[in-house]
Amino acid sequence: MNLTALPGIGPFLDPLALAIVLGGTAVAVLLRTPLGDLGRALAALRTLGRRRFEVEPLLGQIAALGRIAQRHGVIALDRSVIADPDVAAAVAAVVDSASPDQVTALLEQRRIARFERHRAAAEMWSGAADIAPAMGMIGTLIGLVQMFTAMRDPATIGAAMAVALLTTLYGAVVACLVATPIASRLKRQARHEAQERARLAAPLAELALVQPRHGAQELAA
Repeated sequence: MNLTALPGIGPFLDPLALAIVLGGTAVAVLLRTPLGDLGRALAALRTLGRRRFEVEPLLGQIAALGRIAQRHGVIALDRSVIADPDVAAAVAAVVDSASPDQVTALLEQRRIARFERHRAAAEMWSGAADIAPAMGMIGTLIGLVQMFTAMRDPATIGAAMAVALLTTLYGAVVACLVATPIASRLKRQARHEAQERARLAAPLAELALVQPRHGAQELAA
């Protein structure tokens, strides 16, 4: 389908201008972003349509694990199936006789590491929002140079002027309507999840203090 033939849209479509802005932004992002962060930033796009992280189901699971530990001892938790990696790591530490302080420190370390990964992904999109307008200005300069060098050929002035103007437009659109909204949403999600996961520390630390109501011999029987 030839989009340039559509009425009202054609004047705003220019392949060269798109290549300068999108290609230049992509190259600049690749040069300034580690590959691991780049992969996470692209994968994070899948989370934009998901519901926000909620800790309540995990708190309910931790309460159930506490009841199991009170009845059979914390060693029984080793058989539990836990999907969340942070809760699973904390329960494994409890089974290995970690103290409440050690469990709290482990969870805080994992929470900070998770937040930093999410922040790095959001910063890639923030960087793209900063770069795109600059690529638009570069395209404007390229178009102006082409226009001034073609002053003797009026037929080519229009195309050069289109590149000069549309690259600025494309840079602003990419920054304001694509990259910045994505970065803002990813940052909000990261802050929300970090705050919610902070609520896991207290109940999991208390799990390390649970004393079984029955002896280990009952579990063996």
